[in-house]
This record gives sequence, C-alpha cells and structure tokens, in this order.
Amino acid sequence: MKSTLLTLLLLISISSFGQKKILDHSDFDIWNVIQNDRISRDGEYVMYSLQKGETDSHLKIKDGADNLVFEHERSESGRFTFNSDFAIFNIKPWQYQVIEMKRSKVDKDDMPNDTLAIYNIKQKSLTKIPNVKSYKMPSKWGGYLAYTLAKSEVKGKKMSSKNGFHLIIRNLNSEQQDTLKYVTDYLFAKEGEKMAFITTGDEAYLKAGVYSLDLSKNKRNTVFTAIKSQYSQLTLSDSGEKLAFVADLDTSKVQVRPNALYHWKEGDNIAEQIVSPSSAPQGYRVSSDGNISFSKDETKLYFGLAIPPIIKDTTLIDEEIVNVEVWTYDEPTLYTVQELQVNSERKRSYEAVIHLNKNNKLVQIATTEYPNTDLGNEGNSENALISNPAPYQLESQWTGGSKEDYAIRNTTTGNIEPILKEIRGRINLSPNGKYVYGYDEIDSTWFTHSIDKGITAKFTQELPFYDEMHDSPDYPRSYGSPGWTKDDQSIFIYDRYDIWEFNPNTGESIRITNGRPSKIVYRYIKLDDEARFIDAKGKWLLSTFNEVNKHAGFYELNKANNRGSQIVSGPYSYSTPKKAQDNEHLVFTRSTFQEYPNLLYTDLSFKNPIQISDANPQQSEYNWGTSELVSWTSLDGIELSGILIKPENFDPNKKYPMIVNFYEKSADGVFNHRAPSAGRSTINYSFYTSRGYLIFNPDVHYRIGYPGESAFNCVIPGITALIDKGFVDKDNIGAQGHSWGAYQIAYLVTKTDIFKAAETGAVVANMVSAYGGIRWWSGLVRQFQYEHTQSRIGGTPWEYPTRYYDNSPIYNVDKINTPLLIMHNDADGHVPWYQGIEWFTALRRLGKPSWFLNYNDEPHWPLKLQNRKDFNIRMAQFFDHYLKGDPLPVWMERGVPAIEKGINQGLALTNKKD
Repeated sequence: MKSTLLTLLLLISISSFGQKKILDHSDFDIWNVIQNDRISRDGEYVMYSLQKGETDSHLKIKDGADNLVFEHERSESGRFTFNSDFAIFNIKPWQYQVIEMKRSKVDKDDMPNDTLAIYNIKQKSLTKIPNVKSYKMPSKWGGYLAYTLAKSEVKGKKMSSKNGFHLIIRNLNSEQQDTLKYVTDYLFAKEGEKMAFITTGDEAYLKAGVYSLDLSKNKRNTVFTAIKSQYSQLTLSDSGEKLAFVADLDTSKVQVRPNALYHWKEGDNIAEQIVSPSSAPQGYRVSSDGNISFSKDETKLYFGLAIPPIIKDTTLIDEEIVNVEVWTYDEPTLYTVQELQVNSERKRSYEAVIHLNKNNKLVQIATTEYPNTDLGNEGNSENALISNPAPYQLESQWTGGSKEDYAIRNTTTGNIEPILKEIRGRINLSPNGKYVYGYDEIDSTWFTHSIDKGITAKFTQELPFYDEMHDSPDYPRSYGSPGWTKDDQSIFIYDRYDIWEFNPNTGESIRITNGRPSKIVYRYIKLDDEARFIDAKGKWLLSTFNEVNKHAGFYELNKANNRGSQIVSGPYSYSTPKKAQDNEHLVFTRSTFQEYPNLLYTDLSFKNPIQISDANPQQSEYNWGTSELVSWTSLDGIELSGILIKPENFDPNKKYPMIVNFYEKSADGVFNHRAPSAGRSTINYSFYTSRGYLIFNPDVHYRIGYPGESAFNCVIPGITALIDKGFVDKDNIGAQGHSWGAYQIAYLVTKTDIFKAAETGAVVANMVSAYGGIRWWSGLVRQFQYEHTQSRIGGTPWEYPTRYYDNSPIYNVDKINTPLLIMHNDADGHVPWYQGIEWFTALRRLGKPSWFLNYNDEPHWPLKLQNRKDFNIRMAQFFDHYLKGDPLPVWMERGVPAIEKGINQGLALTNKKD
C-alpha cells in the first residue's frame, strides 16, 4: 500500500514538474525582439539589440563562433565603422526612470539625453559621451566620428536648433577631438576624407558661415561667411572636393526669400554665387527645400527651383480673415488631399542642373508642366525622364491608379521629346540611362523605349508576366524586375515563378530558372546594396518558395552556364541574408511557428550555420503551439489552403474552442513565427493556442462583385471541414478580424450562426455610406476602393445598387444572433469612424449583445502600448467568456460610464458566467 502511494505521489510530482506554463498578458513584457542586426564589413562580428517588452534594449556583439565580444544594457542603434574596428551605439536612459521623472513633473529640459558609446573592438575599451544629440560617420572610409552635444557647460549664446549645437569631431584612433561651436548642419563626404559644416558663429573662434575640412591634412577652408544669413541644403560631392549650398543673405522679413545657389571647389577662396534671384528662370526662384546633389562625375550640380509663394496680407487680424473651404467639382485634386499637401506644396521644387564644366550653364529639367524627374546614370546621363500626372489626377480618385505622360529632357540643350502617354505603372530610366522601361498596367505588358533610337518595344505580350492570381476589378500588377546587367545590355523580369532575361531592343528572351513545372518561385537576392547592375556571368543567390508545401530556401545559380543547385530548403520561413561587404560571411534568420527567428551566421554555402542569438530561451517553459497547412474545397469548387494552429499539447480525442481569423490570403505564412505581443488589431496566435484554443486562418478567393459571398463560400466550408475531423468544439467557435477582415466577419454573422462570438475592428458595415467617405490620413475619397480594389464591387452604387446593398452587413443586422465586440477609434484615417458607430447603434437598437471600444485619438489601430495591452485583455476576456464559459468582466456587465473613463477600467471579473 505504501509503495503504491509513493508511486502515485511520484507520478503527480513528475506531472506537476513537467507541466508547462500558460501564456498570460504579463508575459508580453518578457519577450525579446531582435532589432537592428548588422554584420561588420570584414564579416568577423555581428551586432544586434534585444528589446524586451517594447521597453529597454540590450546590445550584443558576437564573433562568428558565437563568442560574446561585448554587451551593454539599454543600448540600441548600433553601427560598425567602415574598417570594422569600432562599434558606435546609443545608450538610452532606463525607461522606468523616464516614467518616474514624468510622474514627478520633471521639466522637459532636465530630462536625460542619450549617451553616445564608442567601443574599440580590438582594444576592448568603451568610451561614453553623455548628452549627445546626433552623430554621423563616413560611409566609405573610417577613422572619424562627428557628434553634436545637446547640452554644454561652455558659456555663450544658448544652444538651439536656430543657434546650432557644439560639434565634436573625433579621431577614433588617436582619440583627439576638435570642437566647433554652434553648428546647424554637418556632413562627411562619401569617399574623400573631408567634411563640411555650417555655423552661426562664435566671434572668438569662427565667423558665421560655411566651412570645409580636409581631415587627411588637418586643414580648414572658409567657404563663405556672412552675418545672420540662412543656409540650407549643404552638400558635398563624393570626393569632397566640391561643395554647394543655398544661402539667404537678406536679414529683413520679406516673404519672398531671395535665395541664391552657391558652389565652391578646392582651391577657391570663397564660394561663387551661380544662381541668383535675378538669374533664375522666369517664374521660378532658387528653392531652399529642394535637394542638391552632384553627378557622380562631379561635372553637374542638381538643385531645386520653386515657384513664388502666395503672399499673405500680414496686416489683417483674426477677425478680418475669412476661413472658408471652396471645393470645386472639376479640380484635379480633392480639397481634403490638398489640405494634407499644403506643406509639401509650399516646399515643392523642380529639378534643374548647372553644368560646372560649361561656364555654369543652367538647364531647367522639371517644370510645372512636367514636375517629376528621374535622373540617369547617377546624374551623369545627358537625358532625364520627366513626367506629368496632372491630366489624370481627377479620375484617379475613383480609378485608384495614376496615369502619367512621359518625356525625355536633354540636360545639356534643354530640348524635350514626349515619348509616352497615359501610362499607368512604375516607369524608370535604366541604370545607364539608355532606356525608359517599365510595366504598363493597362495592357499588362513590360516595355522598353530606346532613347537614342526613339523606338518603343513591348516584349511580354505573349507571356503571363502579370499577377496570375489577380481577383480584383482592376488591372493586374506585375511580379517586378530585379534589375539590369552592366551597360544596360539586358533586363531581368519575373513571372509568377521564374526569372527571365530580355534583350531590351528586340524583346528576345531566355528563361533563367525553371520553377513553373514544380511551382517553385525563384527570386534574385541583392547582396550588395550599392550594386547598380546584376553580374551577367557571376554566381547568384536566389530565394526559393514552393507554392504547394510552402517550403522556402536558397539556391545558387552560376549565371555563366545557367546551372545551379538548391543550397538549403525546408519547412521554414527565411529572412533575406545580410552579407559582409568584404567576404562571403553573412547572417540570416530561419523560423517556424515554434522556432524564433534567431540570427544565424554562415557563408554563401549555408553549411553549418552557427546560431548567434538566443532571444527567447524562456519559450521552452511555455505551452506553445504547432502550425500546419489544411486544405478544403470552396462552395464554388475551388481548392483552397489555410493555416491551422494547434496547442502544443494537442489531443485529437478532445474538442477545442476555435477562433477563425483571416484577411485575404495568408497560407504562404504557415511557417512564420508569432511571438507573444500586445498586437494592435488581431489576436496573438501563440497567446491563444497556449491557452487551449485552435486558430484557423483560411485563404479567400474572391469573385468580383460579391466579396461577402466569396468569404462565405470559402470560409464556412473550411470550418465545417475542420469540424468533421472531430477535434473542433462546434458550439464554441469564434471569429476575429480587423478592417477588411472585420467587414467579412460582419457579413458572415448576418448569414450564419456558426460563430458563438465575434470581434470586428474598424469594420465597414455600410458600403453605400462608406463609398463616398474620406480616408483622412491621405485625404482620398474611398470610391476607388469599391470600384477597383479591395472591396471588389466593380462599379459605382448607381451602376450596381444591388451589389452595394447585398454586400453591406447593416441591411441584414436584424438577422445576427452572434454577440459582437467592436473596436473602432475616433482618429481612424482609413475606415471612417462613423462606420463603427452605424454598426453599433444598429445592434444596440435591436438589443443585440454588443460592446464598442473607442481608444480616443488613436488611428486605424491602437498604437500606444497601454491601449494595445488593454485591447488584448478585453478581447481575451470576451472570447474566454463566450467560448470557454469564463465569468463576465465588469466592463461587459455594466460598461464603463463616462465619469469613470481613465479611472476604473472594469477589467475585474464578476461571478456571472452567462
């Protein structure tokens, strides 16, 4: 008897010890996210930060063998210097300290600033510099660092954005420093060991003006000086031997600022004014907002021209100013869009060029007639592509796409040659500027236009280089292009599966890969961010994705003979590798639903990768989940796929509550990792599966004009197919979706009682009233969405009134028997807030169980952490009550009266279970 009892106690002890924890909302705060991962140029080191619970970050540097080289708490934004000998990063104040200081009403100026940290990797020494406002490093050479101080003990005029801040230039090797006072702007040259800065001046040290520094010779050049002048758009050529800026020397308050463009080159005593207010093209002036740049060969200087501003009558007082909006039916741009673009319109500039080797000849490239510009061959090309969308802007409010007319501007002569009209799609210049090329959405065709020959060639008319899965009443998009070979000899274009090489003149093509028979998608991976061309005879790294089983991987292709081999492939999701610039070392991530995407270190062979990070070892302590593909047939006879997430301790003989969550098509992400977090708009998969839920994410195939019915025909058969497997509790199925997902769920609950409860966030309940609404973030009217894009109605309400009526859940709200939780925020810039109000007030009128959450001043989703946490708690309480029989929370029983808002949240549970 004693032996039996001891055995039983031992089994209970082992069972208790082996029991895994269940995720709770507080666990969100202990989960780490890897941020800002980098590999050094020499490939010897990897740096990344672990951010815990969206608060403090912990920076780590490791070598390729996973040895810890260095770490520092509350640190982020790390960068290696060019020579890989230093790591530069920011040290932030502790978040809890900042919160307590805010609670104590500490003055903003007394709040702690960031500390700049410099870690010498070879000497293993750390230097900390407090109160740093900003820092910069050269991109193509090393040895120097420049930073500005937010505070300083030095006496003088107050440091500010207007007066400038003290700039420290530090030699990282010798640790010698030079201080330049009251600097408003500074930058390093890309390739030459030079930099430039602007200062408002310190009379005992430097006059106000623009200066150049030659760091290799420790020499400072005075470029330009003037008292109380305004400078902008400081820029250096790549070599650092040339410099340009815009200056306003007028100290009066005249509204039309007399900006002038200045240029300086090494050897000059002072910068030369090359465009003045009087020499600018008629009707234009030098812009202080337009970017300035040198061509790669440094023979051309590009700058911006602006039209004169609208002059205000500054003598009027508020009582005399009429503030009225005048909306006009035939204006190219809707007034709401104009309002959002006021600041950008005031700053709009039009590209122009100065030929520095041709007596500073000025040629205007862009004009009000052709405002958009694309420069060729890093600015070296004689041709620029210009375009004009104005004739088609009015119709774009309902078509959802913008057409443009295109022309070629000769940057030397100024001559213009119109080449294309009414083109919809992304059109560019080839890298060397020999061709205009792109994909015309209207005829679903890729084309090139030879600038020299003036010939346009369409070369994908007989092949499906458009989206084969397109199911919207709009033109199908392309699959894109990875780029060109050197000298614009060939262009590569993607179809659904493969990479093709085209002759840009003849349209002759060669298929590089052969993925279509096996439904494997091949895509080129650009390992060098600065590479302008694709090597026509080198080795390529390609990503692969199997559309059938969703396996991903990497493929090596020898372009010289078009032979290749699969390097790695499997049931994983892979990130795009980041390669060291000087060798074949790289870092990448691999993940599944169970496996966090930790950093892996390897080379281009991808053999024996070494795990560099271990972001969340605590995951093994928790009941997690598994993810798998499921398939079924829609009511339309279409074979569909979806994702089923099961608890880790799944028992096929038990019945589980299930939440259906979907948007459009998600099955390709079956191997994506889903870390616990306070999401802004959707259920957290790992959180719910840990707590014993199944999650079903079905794909939807749409029939134009019938989006609601399409969702029903795809989703409901998927649910019933799972019920037939025997492990789904058919009486406890919920649904959750946001925006477009919320619309579909709202439609479904008017057609079926299969759901015990549902949450709809930012829902469109009434397509008739929503059709003419405004997307306030962009100012665009919503018409295009219903006629041509996501809502897929295919026409206007007066063309298809029945479609709008039948697809609107509001007209069948009386048929709903499903309790609903609604979240819709009053600052939503995507879906008008009144849609949620229409939905809730109709449900309330009918006495349907429903609750409405409005996070004040939040947009389409709650963004503030405290609001996201609150939303996740309430949504879990809602589903736990209806699908698990847990007690009602106070907020569901009696609400939260307005007088208690922000004081009593009502999250406590009552004793009521129904």
